[in-house]
Amino acid sequence: MALSKRIIKETERLLAEPAPGISATPHDDNLRYFDVVIAGPTQSPFEGGMFRLELFLPEEYPMAPPKVRFLTKIYHPNIDKLGRICLDILKDKWSPALQIRTVLLSIQALLSAPNPDDPLANDVAQHWKDNDEAAIATARQWTAMYASN
Repeated sequence: MALSKRIIKETERLLAEPAPGISATPHDDNLRYFDVVIAGPTQSPFEGGMFRLELFLPEEYPMAPPKVRFLTKIYHPNIDKLGRICLDILKDKWSPALQIRTVLLSIQALLSAPNPDDPLANDVAQHWKDNDEAAIATARQWTAMYASN
């Protein structure tokens, strides 16, 4: 499986200049598969957490978006129990101009600004809408239980 120059350049840049609070390391045996760790943003219910994700670049990349999902359990209206992420740039708003780095920064931003109006986890979104203080408390609790080192 040959890697495009673009994937090689993006990978080199991710390793040489990691985005703050994000690490993405390719697997030795499959350079299209990355282990990602995103630190919970400050001033968010996920602060202090280290969230593990997997990112895979399909054969069609960059014409198709990367496949990304959370491996760490998280209480978030836009991330379901399987770790799938509801984020427009991973679906219909994808553009080949975007890069792995952009995707990871967007996921990090989603942690700072959950959007219960475009949910993937309907029960969590409803909790966020009905009682955001209690939902935020649950998100903090889950972060402490599942995302602390």
